[in-house]
Amino acid sequence: MNNNTAVIGGIVVVGLLILGGIFIFTQNAAAPSGTATSTPTGGGPGAAQEPGAPRVTTSSASAPYDTTASVTGFVNPQGPFTTYWFEYGTTQNLGSKSAGQLVGSGYTTIATPAYLTGLAKNTTYYYRLVAENSFGTQSGNFFSFQTNAGTPAPVGSAPAARTLAATGITRVGASLSGEVNPNRASTQFWFEYGKTPSLGVGSALQSVGDGSAVVAASLSLSSLEPATTYYFRLNAQNRFGVSNGTILNFKTAGPAATTTAVPVVTTQVPTVGTTTATLRGTVNPSDAQTTYWFEYSTDSLLGSVLLKTTPQRSVGAGADTASITANVTGLRAATTYYYRTVAQNSAGTVRGDKVTFTTK
Repeated sequence: MNNNTAVIGGIVVVGLLILGGIFIFTQNAAAPSGTATSTPTGGGPGAAQEPGAPRVTTSSASAPYDTTASVTGFVNPQGPFTTYWFEYGTTQNLGSKSAGQLVGSGYTTIATPAYLTGLAKNTTYYYRLVAENSFGTQSGNFFSFQTNAGTPAPVGSAPAARTLAATGITRVGASLSGEVNPNRASTQFWFEYGKTPSLGVGSALQSVGDGSAVVAASLSLSSLEPATTYYFRLNAQNRFGVSNGTILNFKTAGPAATTTAVPVVTTQVPTVGTTTATLRGTVNPSDAQTTYWFEYSTDSLLGSVLLKTTPQRSVGAGADTASITANVTGLRAATTYYYRTVAQNSAGTVRGDKVTFTTK
C-alpha cells in the first residue's frame, strides 16, 4: 500500500477519535466525498523499499459497551499482504482473539478496527493488536477497558465493498471505481493498486458516511506507464471491521514510451542557376514531430550577420528518411555560397555538414 500515478505520493495518517462513544476515522481533514483523487501513499508501484514484518501499534482508544467493545490500532504492512487480529481476555494471558482481517499491502500505516463480542458485563479486559505477513508476526502493547452494564451496543455492521471495472483507460491514466455500503456506521474507503497482484500503493482514505445505501467510490489515476497491466481493488472500513473488494486488472494503452532521439540529417549537392538554387538534403525525424530548414550564406562560417534561412517546414514524425528541397532566389551571380540542412524535434536541433556551391 499509491501512484501512482500514480500515482504520484504522501503519507496518510489515520486518526481514531472517540466522539460520544462512536469512532470516527479522519484523514488529513479531507471533506467527506464519494470520490478520491490519485494521491498515492507509500511510494508508487515498484517503489524501492525493503519489505519486512509488519509494524504494529495498539491504540489505547477503545469504546466498551455492556457485552461488546470497539478497539483499534495501526499496522504498516511493510510490503506483503498482511492480516491483523486482536488478542483479548480478562487477564494479560489473553486467551481469545478476533477474526483475522486483511489490511492490504504496501508501506502505508492503516487503522485496524475490530469489534469484540460475547464479553461479560462490568468486567476488565486486556487486549493487544497482532499482525502477520510472510516475513513474520508482530504484536503491539497491552491496553485494557471495562465493559459497562446498561450501555447498549452501537448500531451497524462491517461495510461491504465491491470493486468495479476500470474505465477511461489511456496510455498514462485510468479511472477506478467501486461501490461501498457503510451498513449504518461511519465508513471510509481506499483503493490499492500496483503492477502485480500484490498491489502495493494505496490512495488516501475518503468518507462515505454512515448510511445504509450503496455509495459510489472512485479514484482517478495518472502518471501510469504505457502498455502496462495494473491490478487494483477497493477496500472499506468502519468501527466493525474491514471489507476488501475483488482484485481486478486493466492494461494501459500502448505503445510503450520510447526515448525521443534528435533527427538525422544530411546536406546534398544542390542544383544551381545564375541567381537561384535548389537546396537538397535528407531528414529522418526519429519518430518525433520534426521541422526542417536550410541555412545559407556567403560567409564560410555561416555566421549570424550574413546568414539567411529558408522557411521552416514539417517532415512529420515517422521513422523513415525523407528527401527535402528548398528553392532560393536573389543570389549573386558567380558567387560562392555555403549551406547546410537543419532539423529540430523535441529532443533537440541538428545541423548537417556544410556544402559549397558557386552560382553561374
